Amino acid sequence: MNCLYYVNSSSIKFIRNMKSKVLCLGLFIIFSLTCFGQKQVNLKTLCLEMINNASVAEWPSPYYTEMQASSYDRKSISPELPGWFANDDRSQYIRTEDVNDRLEHVMMDVDGPGAVVRFWLTTFRRNGILRIYLDGKPDPALIIPAYDLMQSGLKLGKALLEPHSSYEAKEKGGSTLYLPIPYANHCKITFEDKDPDNQPRYYQINYRTYKKGTSVKTFKTSDLKALKNTISFVNYKLLHPDSIVKDAQTVINKTILPNTESAMSLPTGNSAIRYLIIKLQKYTNENYEQALRSTILKIEFDGKQTVWCPLGDFFGSGVGSHPLKSWYRSVGKDGTLTCNWVIPYRNFAKITIINKGIANVIIAVKAITAKYRWDKNTMYFHADWRSENNVAIKQSEADRPTDWNFNSIVGKGVFIGDTFAVYNHMHKWYGEGDQKIWVDNASFPDEYGTGTEDYYNTSWAPVVLYQTPFANAPRADNPDSYGYNTFTRTRNLDAVPFKKSFRYSLETLGWENGFADFAATTYWYGFQNAKSYAATEQSIPSVLPR
Repeated sequence: MNCLYYVNSSSIKFIRNMKSKVLCLGLFIIFSLTCFGQKQVNLKTLCLEMINNASVAEWPSPYYTEMQASSYDRKSISPELPGWFANDDRSQYIRTEDVNDRLEHVMMDVDGPGAVVRFWLTTFRRNGILRIYLDGKPDPALIIPAYDLMQSGLKLGKALLEPHSSYEAKEKGGSTLYLPIPYANHCKITFEDKDPDNQPRYYQINYRTYKKGTSVKTFKTSDLKALKNTISFVNYKLLHPDSIVKDAQTVINKTILPNTESAMSLPTGNSAIRYLIIKLQKYTNENYEQALRSTILKIEFDGKQTVWCPLGDFFGSGVGSHPLKSWYRSVGKDGTLTCNWVIPYRNFAKITIINKGIANVIIAVKAITAKYRWDKNTMYFHADWRSENNVAIKQSEADRPTDWNFNSIVGKGVFIGDTFAVYNHMHKWYGEGDQKIWVDNASFPDEYGTGTEDYYNTSWAPVVLYQTPFANAPRADNPDSYGYNTFTRTRNLDAVPFKKSFRYSLETLGWENGFADFAATTYWYGFQNAKSYAATEQSIPSVLPR
């Protein structure tokens, strides 16, 4: 595992504020584990993996598959059969068990070794009891006295346990837990429902399954006390990612004419882009929005192009410059675009800015690079963009919706997230459809979602603006979802490895029949020969609707 970890002024300030020798020792252990790897998977190693930006650039070791248990409509069996677009994605369970004269609905039941890495849920009223059983023990490792993770009693920071933007203390709303829950042999999650009026229970549980023989230490609540300082530090870092690194800098600062481009070569040899910082000079708001869509970021590594994406979409803002604060990317109020994915290359890299618009673009680009040890597990970073105008949105399966393809990839790599920028022509919600992810030519999706907003860590559409480390909605023009909307989600512990192929799609279901313009950016790492459909069939930005 490569060591590419920095301590900046914010980290130092945190250490001073904590005034704890224990924390300093903990940081030393963090750096040691980050640089030299570890043999056992446990709560601590998983938490530290979350704040190691280089981890997603390396093929996972130990290897795992990523899956999801969810409340998707069980009438969805196959694309060839009726029910594939069925939309009753609530209160769907694996089975119901009688446990000591109580009925427990089984939400997830999987063998290990593994780890729960994302737990999303929502409902209206929340009466009931969630139980998480580990390694086949009859007593649950965690008991949550409501269908609400915020009532778990886990004293975590906002980055690891988040209320949704719709959250209400007593009624509607949901929450998302990112604290990893590792288990050596088995995990079962159940819900005992205490609401007698058939409340809608929606859930998505993402989990890793490691290869047999992997050493995993099972989660215990006592670990939370023992690792209090580590968990506090991880939560702090997720909300305050490093932003200043003193390493080699390469700069473009110039005016780019329409239908021309400007390129810069980065330092040669084993290196990685550690930060990419771009700022486009503003004119009128309308021209600025168009420029962010028609100015293209292209990056080539070792002679192969792997990034081709409009600036606003690459940085997660979609159309226009809208504040975004996440773990991997940010958009400042002044329009500064920053990404801190670790983006390695062996020998040579070139960044090109292409102006596909009709007006001059004044742009400043700064790439900060650092030495990086490339090895057999290191992968190239990709960002692919595709768009389609006037996508037909359908109200029901009878209207014949489709699975709109974000991307299809052939080869070996790891999917790490996406940005979904929409112009909705309707005054009704367009995002009722489920996300589906297939890995390695699976006959059924490894992830079958429950709705667009659910995938992006919120609930109860239409959406409002929100910011979290791994999922954001930086733009929502109108309360009814008419006009521009942008969602973005990046994957961390829930990144999706694939050995042969990967496909990610969205059902085109909404609250009425109509149309919307879709633009999807997919972020992934891949080995030399991996190829994607979106890159091969490259979309070209068009004039924005007004």
